[in-house]
Amino acid sequence: MTSKSSTTAPKPSVTPTLEDPKFGFNGYAERLNGRAAMVGLIVAIAIEAVSHQGVLTWLGLVAQ
Repeated sequence: MTSKSSTTAPKPSVTPTLEDPKFGFNGYAERLNGRAAMVGLIVAIAIEAVSHQGVLTWLGLVAQ
């Protein structure tokens, strides 16, 4: 049988101050990406409403 130790690790007395990451998944990058996606969706819907064609057709990537 194994026995559990009754000692615990000491708690740190100072909390480090960390900077926000400049790259990768952070709050600012996710907000910016979400806003860009919303703007892109609205623009795609507006193009389809005005031209009565799909975005791919409007860009010339798909034949009518």
